[in-house]
Amino acid sequence: MSKRVLIIGAGGVSNVVVHKCAMNSEVFGHITLASRTLSKCEAIAKDVKACCGVDVDTRSVNADSVEELVALIDDVQPDIVINVALPYQDLAIMDACIATKVDYLDTANYEHPSLAKFEYKLQWERDAAFKEAGIMGLLGSGFDPGATNIFCAYAQKHYFDEIHTIDILDCNAGDHGYPFATNFNPEINLREVSANGRYWENGEWIETKPMEIMQVWDYPEVGPKDSYLLYHEELESLVKHIKGLQRIRFFMTFGASYLKHMEVLENVGMLGIEPVEHQGQRIIPIEFLKTLLPDPASLGPRTKGKTNIGIVAEGIKDGAKKKIYIYQVKDHEECYAEVKSQGVSYTTGVPAMIGAKLMLEGIWKKEGVWNMEQLDPDPFMEELNKQGLPWQIIELEA
Repeated sequence: MSKRVLIIGAGGVSNVVVHKCAMNSEVFGHITLASRTLSKCEAIAKDVKACCGVDVDTRSVNADSVEELVALIDDVQPDIVINVALPYQDLAIMDACIATKVDYLDTANYEHPSLAKFEYKLQWERDAAFKEAGIMGLLGSGFDPGATNIFCAYAQKHYFDEIHTIDILDCNAGDHGYPFATNFNPEINLREVSANGRYWENGEWIETKPMEIMQVWDYPEVGPKDSYLLYHEELESLVKHIKGLQRIRFFMTFGASYLKHMEVLENVGMLGIEPVEHQGQRIIPIEFLKTLLPDPASLGPRTKGKTNIGIVAEGIKDGAKKKIYIYQVKDHEECYAEVKSQGVSYTTGVPAMIGAKLMLEGIWKKEGVWNMEQLDPDPFMEELNKQGLPWQIIELEA
């Protein structure tokens, strides 16, 4: 059952996706990689050939242009499009898939280019068009969102009659040696972290100031870390699909150096998304900052340490209180040895491949637009163990 896949985007996550698709060539029989910068695609293709002995077709495309995307899809004739480009480009790629009647998958929800806000609304609105085209759109098949959604669905299916509270806990304890760098696209990362926090409780959204709420969590194989409440996209879909939910929050770890650098950059306006005049030219500060910061794709050979991402769910089973912790630990150096990427890219790219694999195999096959937790979690959990992201479950005192 050999299928054709078109992967759009050529950053760190894409590098992982292409490598892992090549390692599962019995499903992904023909791989095309496309990006605005052809040289980035060619570099990934060269590494994949050396690593896996698999040829990758490379193309150039402007992922903001539906017309160019449609022409590319018509030429390549893929069975699925994996979108690991910028979140700003989600809608254009979805519309191209609708026009060509090809299944779609992404790892992050749509972000407005001129507004520091991400939401599923405009993607969910394409559900009817996907159904009319007879195709499937899978949203957020990364780690968070993605595997964390599946952890919630798995907990709901196997461990609870009702889940009352969920905390999503994201720890990156990696050290890349730079005074300041981001582990994925700096523009996306800094906009996300500097925004107001937000969580859902008793049927309403509660907004907090950035980094206002902190808890110390003891992460297995990592240790205690300061973890700060952020708003994260999977919360928006999980509140719709987890039965009995009363509260859901998202926490991410940050070191003191990272937070101080970000505070200074924000205070001097470097995180701004509106154009400013500079020596007769109009520039967007955060885009200029992105140019100055290390490319996340370059962090792989420098990064040491581990990631630990998971969920703590508490609720009721057979009338008794129950609390469990599902988590996954990954070593940065192991990731680089396997696919020449650091752990943050690895933990996002592997679930993208898994989601596409399950769709191509017909295990996950539904018309319309879907979030991860709406699908059967069991085959995805099995694939995590097979594909390099083994997980653990421990019971906690409720």
